[in-house]
Amino acid sequence: MERGTTDRTLLSPARRRADRDRLTSGVVDVLVIGGGVTGAGAALDAASRGLSVGLLEARDWAAGTSSRSSKLIHGGLRYLEQLAFPLVHEALQERSRLVTTIAPHLVRPLPFLLPLTAPVWQRAYYGAGVALYDVLGAALTADRGVPAHRHLSRRAALAEFPGLRRDAVRGAIRYWDAQVDDARHTLAVVRTAAGLGAACLSSARVTGLLREGDGEDAPVVGVRVADLTDGSSYVVRARSVIAATGVWSDDVGEMLGDTAPSLRVRASKGVHLVVPREAIDGGQFAGAAGGVATGGGPDEHRPGLILRTPTSVLFVIPWGEQWIVGTTDTPWVLDRDHPAASSQDIAYLLDQVNRVLARPLTADQIVGVYAGLRPLLAGEADQTSRLSREHAVVTPAPGLVLVAGGKYTTYRVMAADAVDAATAGLPGVAPSRTADLPLVGAHRWAAVRDAAPDLAAAAGLPEETVARLLQRHGDQVGAVLALAAGDPALARPLPGAPAHLAAEVVHAVTAEGALHLDDVLTRRTRVSISTPHRGTESAPAVADLMASVLGWDAERTEREVAHYEARVAAERESQRMPDDRTADAARLGAKDVRAAAV
Repeated sequence: MERGTTDRTLLSPARRRADRDRLTSGVVDVLVIGGGVTGAGAALDAASRGLSVGLLEARDWAAGTSSRSSKLIHGGLRYLEQLAFPLVHEALQERSRLVTTIAPHLVRPLPFLLPLTAPVWQRAYYGAGVALYDVLGAALTADRGVPAHRHLSRRAALAEFPGLRRDAVRGAIRYWDAQVDDARHTLAVVRTAAGLGAACLSSARVTGLLREGDGEDAPVVGVRVADLTDGSSYVVRARSVIAATGVWSDDVGEMLGDTAPSLRVRASKGVHLVVPREAIDGGQFAGAAGGVATGGGPDEHRPGLILRTPTSVLFVIPWGEQWIVGTTDTPWVLDRDHPAASSQDIAYLLDQVNRVLARPLTADQIVGVYAGLRPLLAGEADQTSRLSREHAVVTPAPGLVLVAGGKYTTYRVMAADAVDAATAGLPGVAPSRTADLPLVGAHRWAAVRDAAPDLAAAAGLPEETVARLLQRHGDQVGAVLALAAGDPALARPLPGAPAHLAAEVVHAVTAEGALHLDDVLTRRTRVSISTPHRGTESAPAVADLMASVLGWDAERTEREVAHYEARVAAERESQRMPDDRTADAARLGAKDVRAAAV
């Protein structure tokens, strides 16, 4: 990417001020509400068509569902049982695009074992499903990006995943999907949209819709916004508004008054556990990822597991030097900003995974826990595992488009559909062009993905450190290394989080739009779930680094640390509670750092 374009992607404090001035002084073609992956995708799609675009997020980029997923890009193998062939095919096509073109630095092929626990019929049944999965994903084409499946004997399965119980496994099927750093991917989508001219504001909560006239046919012509950085309010006008707010879709519907949207969204809670690598003996797979470079990271050949449960599926997923175990799939009707994991959720996950592990996991091995909400299109069924994973786009009022449902993997398709609906009345709008549009960090990935030894030698840093930076920043790694080169203090690891450099904190503020301590520890890095202290040991040093860039005084810096420590304490307390309601009450004991200015 050219330097000028790269500079335009920076989400700096100065850029935020300029974007606010732009949004309040004119009319944009498309205004998107919601800074998760679908909203970010819609902003990118519209900007790439040459339209003027605004993107508003109430908290931080990917602060909701899009940072709390299973970190998978997949077609949904289990959806084949529901005969959802078009959905699976569409998702597998998107998987291929992400792995090969759109974000190869953040989306990497990953092998999974599907253990077989029953006699011959199970191998035939599951084998047929996985074979169809490969066919729908065009697994036989030269540029598929992801290899085809393979059947394994009992001995081969145990060799690849020694931690499986010998008496519980009769063999396995190895198939491939892909893994994503969801929060950093969403951030890359936002930055790419910004590079194409989109005005992007986080900490900008929409409080109402502007309508031209009265009655249900009065068009929506903009929104009212509360700026959560300074308590001010302003208006943004637009020719069309897209609400990509996921489980908050009903809130937008309420803003319409008597005009109700023609879709309903239910929230399903998914809880994940993070445990150390040594807690599960996952072995090593010696095969290659179909000739597709995966960045040389520690997960490149470590297989995961997919397990059937009574109500859904359970994944055991390699994640750096750790494992992610999840997920649950239960209705959630409580606080949507901070869904809470209960002791019941944790016990369920441990019980399910321990049915196939030779060495059971215990609660004291858990490093991190996180809970997210999936936005599901409501149907007649009460069980969330039976609700639709497909998406819908509706226009409940002229000038307003709602997009909801879907899954992370198909965000780009959802975004394109939403922009098509929003621009149907605008003349001369080009079709979507995001199918082959690389994100920030991907343009020169082929040139830098194997450059860790040379970059490390030039920077005087450990090769492992630079390899991690490449997997987080792609071809933008030079910006982080330049900060470290300019100030020796920024080349040091963070206290309590040696996998991250101090330079990454400064970069998070100057280039990635971080405004609060939680933004850095939870989403720009994963210190909040990847360390036993959950970020509390790193918080003071990170806050000091942010203060030096954002101009915080001592009182503000201390307040940020206190907020973060209270959040961690509330989450730990919620995870000791027996059910959803008591867990929710405990989690709400810590206020959000972004105090509502409404």
